[in-house]
Amino acid sequence: MLKIGDFSKLSRISIRMLRHYDEVGLLRPVKTNTFTGYRYYGEDQLLVAGRIASLRDMGFGMAAIANIMQEEDQNRVREVLELHCRELRGQAAEISEKLRCTELQIARLGKDYNMNNHYEVTVKELPARYVASVRSVLESYNYEGRLWHVLMSETKDQNLQPGDPCLAFGLYHDYEYKERDVDVEIQMTVSGRYQDTEHVRFKEVPPVLVASAVHHGSYEEINRANVAVMAWIEENGYEMDGQMFSIYHVSPHETQNPDELVTEVCYPVRRK
Repeated sequence: MLKIGDFSKLSRISIRMLRHYDEVGLLRPVKTNTFTGYRYYGEDQLLVAGRIASLRDMGFGMAAIANIMQEEDQNRVREVLELHCRELRGQAAEISEKLRCTELQIARLGKDYNMNNHYEVTVKELPARYVASVRSVLESYNYEGRLWHVLMSETKDQNLQPGDPCLAFGLYHDYEYKERDVDVEIQMTVSGRYQDTEHVRFKEVPPVLVASAVHHGSYEEINRANVAVMAWIEENGYEMDGQMFSIYHVSPHETQNPDELVTEVCYPVRRK
């Protein structure tokens, strides 16, 4: 048997944590001297200690570790670990997004932007168009790509012919900005007539008068264009007349470089 100090060195777990594991029933010593209170561990418990340390390094709490250690069904253990993997990937993606936003703010420091001069705002009428459309409630705006995948996969047998011009739209139907459960529609102009599928609808969209500005670069900075258009609308005697939308002139489908993206933000308007 091993004294607690020796067991601590071999298992690379502090004596304080070993005592805590004993108190919560996670890893009890083989023997405890009733007179001195010394704890003694068996050599085979080093494997148990290693497994506990591994689960702790994965981010599991004490209660979860205890449940996993007691689980005899290895398929169930696999399910728990796979679920934990998915949760960690989600956290990693969220942290990565926060890192990109922070780096973007660092890059902006010391730069003075005049948004109204940086963007040219124009008023124009978008003509009526025939589109393939997919609309759904998504977890967040970041999942819009799923709708494009649905459109392409469900219409691949219909050999869609692009419209002239071929335009791709993203429409946001919620009254306000939402962090989750967002109502998003995507549209692509097509020529010809086609059959609706399970999720894709083909429809005519009427003409609309819009105030718009073209943004070059990543979506993280697109709010600059939104601010510029909204300021222009207020200063030039117009008012909003519908939900804003975007036209993707160069989308992530064409390039993986965010600096090469070209997006036109459009706000339906009317004269006051």
